[in-house]
Amino acid sequence: MGIFTACQETSPYPYETVPNDPMKARIYTLDNGLKVYMTVNKETPRIQTYIAVRVGGKNDPAETTGLAHYFEHLMFKGTQQFGTQNYAQEKPLLDEIERLFEVYRQTTDDAQRKAIYQQIDSVSYEASKLSIPNEYDKLMSAIGANGTNAYTSFDQTVYQEDIPSNQIENWAKIQADRFKNNVIRGFHTELETVYEEKNMSLTSDGRKVSETLLSMLFPDHPYGSQTVLGTQEHLKNPSITNIKNYYKTWYVPNNMAVCLSGDFDPEEMIRVIDQYFGDMQPNPNLPQPPAVHESPLKSVTEKEVLGLEAANINIGWRVPGAGSPDNDLMTLARSILNNGKAGLLDVNLNQQQKVLSSYAGGWTMADHTMFMMNGRPKQGQTLDEVKELLLGEVAKLRNGEFDEELLEATINNFKLSEVSRMEYNYVRASMFINSFINGTPWKNEVERMDRLSRVNKQQIVDFANKYLGDTYAVVYKREGKDPNELKIEKPAITPIETNRDKSSTFLTEIQASEVQPIEPVFIDFEKDMQRAQTKNGIEVLYKQNVTNGIFSLLYVFDMGNNHDKALGTAFEYMKYLGTSTKSLQQINEEFYKLACYFGVYPGSDRTYVTLEGLAEKMPEAMALFEELLADAQVNKETYANLTGDILKKRADAKLNQMQNFSALVQYAIWGPNSPTTHVLSTEELQTMDPAQLVDRIHKINSYKHKVLYYGPEKLNDLVATIEKYHKTPDTLLPVPEEKEFKRAETTENQVLLAQYDAKQIYFSSVSNRGERYDAAMQPTAEMYNEYFGGGMNAIVFQEMREARGLAYSASAYLISPSKLKDPYVYRTFIATQNDKMIDAMKAFDDIINNMPESERAFALAKEGLITRMRTERITKANVLWSYLYAQDLGLDNDGRKQLFDEVQTMTLPQIVDFQQKWVKDRKYTYCVLGDANDLDLKALGEYGPVKKLTKEEIFGY
Repeated sequence: MGIFTACQETSPYPYETVPNDPMKARIYTLDNGLKVYMTVNKETPRIQTYIAVRVGGKNDPAETTGLAHYFEHLMFKGTQQFGTQNYAQEKPLLDEIERLFEVYRQTTDDAQRKAIYQQIDSVSYEASKLSIPNEYDKLMSAIGANGTNAYTSFDQTVYQEDIPSNQIENWAKIQADRFKNNVIRGFHTELETVYEEKNMSLTSDGRKVSETLLSMLFPDHPYGSQTVLGTQEHLKNPSITNIKNYYKTWYVPNNMAVCLSGDFDPEEMIRVIDQYFGDMQPNPNLPQPPAVHESPLKSVTEKEVLGLEAANINIGWRVPGAGSPDNDLMTLARSILNNGKAGLLDVNLNQQQKVLSSYAGGWTMADHTMFMMNGRPKQGQTLDEVKELLLGEVAKLRNGEFDEELLEATINNFKLSEVSRMEYNYVRASMFINSFINGTPWKNEVERMDRLSRVNKQQIVDFANKYLGDTYAVVYKREGKDPNELKIEKPAITPIETNRDKSSTFLTEIQASEVQPIEPVFIDFEKDMQRAQTKNGIEVLYKQNVTNGIFSLLYVFDMGNNHDKALGTAFEYMKYLGTSTKSLQQINEEFYKLACYFGVYPGSDRTYVTLEGLAEKMPEAMALFEELLADAQVNKETYANLTGDILKKRADAKLNQMQNFSALVQYAIWGPNSPTTHVLSTEELQTMDPAQLVDRIHKINSYKHKVLYYGPEKLNDLVATIEKYHKTPDTLLPVPEEKEFKRAETTENQVLLAQYDAKQIYFSSVSNRGERYDAAMQPTAEMYNEYFGGGMNAIVFQEMREARGLAYSASAYLISPSKLKDPYVYRTFIATQNDKMIDAMKAFDDIINNMPESERAFALAKEGLITRMRTERITKANVLWSYLYAQDLGLDNDGRKQLFDEVQTMTLPQIVDFQQKWVKDRKYTYCVLGDANDLDLKALGEYGPVKKLTKEEIFGY
C-alpha cells in the first residue's frame, strides 16, 4: 500500500492510498487508533456513513450470549447529554435498575423473580419520567438522515446513517457523544424488543438450519458454540453491569472504523472527525480474538431440524476465512457451481428440472467460511436423493468436469457486477467495513479482480479437492413441530413515558446550528430524459448513462395476469425452453459469456421484459433474446415437469409463515377473488396444451408497449438498434381486455383468522373506504405518515415498541394509490408474541383513533422531511421509472415539488384535521395469522365477527 503524507500546509493528516484504486480511497489512522476510510462520490449531496466496531457475537461471554446484539439496541438510548431531561436526577434510578437486574438474574424462584421484576418495572417507570425516548432518532431526523439502523453479526457491530453533505459536523458531534458516553436506559422495554426478535428467529427454519450447520462445522469456535441472538435463558437473565464492562472494553477507537462514501471534502471531513473523535481513549489491552484451529472434522456428520416450512436438504463445508488466499478460489468455485445461468447446478439440476431448486453459496466471515449447498425436493423425491444430486455436482467440480470458458465468463460477470456496484455509496462504504473487520489490507480489495483474472482451472479443482471433500455436515430440514421451541411468557410492563414534548439542550443546539442550505432539485421530464418513436410507433423513453458502460433495456406492456391468467405460467415455462437452433444450455451459456441478463416478469396489470449488461454486447444479447421470444420451442416433457413443480411450490407456500400472512392480507384487501388468486387451477395446469403457452411467448412483442433505455448509446443509434433487432409487426395489437378486480370496501369491522402454529402472531388491519387519488390532498397524507408512522421517531414506533415493548417492528400508514383506479388503503402491521396480541390491538386502536398531538414531534418530523427532500436526487434510470409512475397517476411533473412547497407552511392542526377526516373511527378488517389454540378468541371477537379461513381460501388453490 502506498503511503502519502500530505504537506503540513495543506493537510496535517497523513493517509494511505493504493495505486489504480477506482474509488481513490483515503485511509487515515488517528493518533488514538481510529481508522477512517473515505471515498468521494459527488453524484448526490449525501454521504453514506458506517461506524464499524470489530466486535460481535463471537466475542460474547459464553455465559451471557446475545450481549453484542443487545448492546447494539442500547446504543440508540442516548448519553448524559441527550435522551434525558436531567441526567443527575435520572442516574440514581438507572443505578437502582442495574442493581435490581443483578439480583433478578441470580434469583431462581419464580415468585421472587416476578416480585423483583415488578420492582424493576416500577423504578423504570419513574426513570422514564426523566428520559426522552428516541431522542437519538429525533437528532437524526433533525439533520435529515436516512436509513438509521444498525446490525450485529459474529464479527462486527455496525451503525449506519445516510446524511446530507452539509450536516457533517452535526453528525460527527452526535456520533462521538454517542460512542464515548453511552447511557443504558429504557432497558426492560428494549429487552422485550430483543425477545421479539428472538421469537421471530425461532419460527425461521432457515435461521435454525444455518445455526445448526455452524454448530456442526465449528464446534471449536464461537461461530458454532453460540449464536448472535443468544439463548432464551441468557436473554431472560441480563446483566447491565456486564454490558457496561463490554462497552468499555470493545467500544474504543483502536477497535473502530468510520467508513464514508459520498459528497465531501476529505480534508474537511478528517479535521471534523479528529475534532470530535480524537479524544476517545484507546484500550491497549483488547482481548485476544477466538483461536482459529485446523478443522477437527474427520467424517460426515448429520443432524435433523424440525420446523413448519417445507422440507429441504443442506450441506456445509468448513473453509478458511476472508483473509485467506483461498477466499478468492471459494468465490469462483461458488459461481462455477451456481451463477443462475451456466453453473453446474444451473445446467445439470435446475434447468433439467431434477430438483425443485438448488443453490450453492459461501458465508464468509473473518475467521472461517461456511460453504453450503441447499436443495428442495420435487414431489415424491426424498431428501437423500436431492443430497446425492448435489454431491454429484461437487464431485464434478473436484474432477474438473467444467469448461475453462465457464471460469473466464465467471470473471467477466464479476467485473460487470463490480462496475455496477460502484455506483452505490452504501456498497463502496461497505467494502471498507469488510476490509477493516476482516483485517485484510485495502490493497487486497483493490487488486481482487486482477487476482481473480489470474486464477486457472487447476487451482479451482485443487481448492475443491482440498476443502469440498468428504468431511461435511448435513442438515435434514424436515416438516414437523420443533420440540426446542419454548414459549416466553409476557411480563407485566407499565408503559413508560414518551415525553415527546421534551427536548434536551443538546437537541436544541443541533436544531439551532446553521448550515449552508442545499437547494432541492426536482425532475423536469422535458429536460432530464428524452423521448422518441420507432418507425412503427413504439414510444422510446431514454436516459443516457454517462457513468459507465452498463445498459438496461425494458419493454413495458400494460397487460399482465389480469388480462391473461396463463401469462405468468407461459414465461415461467420459457425459462426451460430452447429454440429450433439452440438448446436451453446454449442460450444460457451465451448470455453468461456476454455478461448480459434477461427476464420476463408479468405482474397483475403490467409486464416487464428486461435485458441488461455490458453495453458493448447489447446488440448480440438483444438478437439472442429476440430469437428466444420468437422461436421458443414446445417441450411436452418439460411442461409436465413444470406443472408438477408449480403444484409442489404451491403446497410449500402453504407451509411458510410470511406467505400465509401475505395471502391473508390480500384476501382482506380483495376478498376471495383477487389478482393473487387469478392463476391457473390444478386442472387447468394439467390439461393445458403447452403449445398455447408458447404461442403467448411468441406473441408478446405483437402487443402495444413502450421501450425504456438507460445506457451509454446515443438516442438515434438506440432507435436504429431497436428497429434492427426488436421483432415486432408493422401494426401493434391493442392489449387484451383486463379482468377487473375490485378491492373490498370496509363497511363493518370483522376479524379474519388463519391458522399457523407458531409462538408469534402476524397482525394487520386493513381499511378501504373507496377514496380515489387526490393530488391536492397528497402532501398532507405524506406529512401525516411522516409524523405518525414514518420511522423510529414516529408515534407508532414510540408507542408500540419503545413505550410498551410489544414488538420488534410495527407500522401504520395510509397507502396512496399507485394508479388512478386504485383507492387509498389504511394499513397497520405488527409481529408479536401470541399473548401480546390483544394488548397490541388495543394500543393500535388507541393511538390511531386518538392520535397523540405534539408540536415538538411535529416540528421534528416536518424539519426532517424538508431536510431530506433538499438532498434527495432522482437520477439515472430512476428518472424513467418516475416518469412511468407519474403517468400512471395522470401527472406530467415531479409530485415531490408540490410536497416540498406545501410542507413549508403545514401545521399540526392540519395533520390533526386530516386524521379526524381520513383516519379516525374507520372500520377495519383485522387479519390475524397465528395459533388459534394459543389466542384469546373471546377478546378477539370483541373487534368484530371472527371468520376462520382455510389455507385453500386465502391462497385460492
